[in-house]
Amino acid sequence: MTQNRKDCFGLLDNVFPMGDEGLREIVPECFQCPDRKECLQTALQTKEGFQLRSEALDRSSSGGLMGRLKRWSDKKTLSKRRKEQKSEC
Repeated sequence: MTQNRKDCFGLLDNVFPMGDEGLREIVPECFQCPDRKECLQTALQTKEGFQLRSEALDRSSSGGLMGRLKRWSDKKTLSKRRKEQKSEC
């Protein structure tokens, strides 16, 4: 674990900000950062990250019965992880 992290580490709105057209954008400077993978993973574990992932599941195509079941399962797993994270705090 790196001790000298940038102030933006793990902050979803800094590492994956909303662009002018209402879509999340990748920050080009992040590609050079050695902590980029862990940073984004940390950001996705925040309240905002869970919300982003839930919204992405809501927008995904259902693809018939199997697609709807998979989306339901993914949302249930995401909800369970969020509850587990809250109980750890």
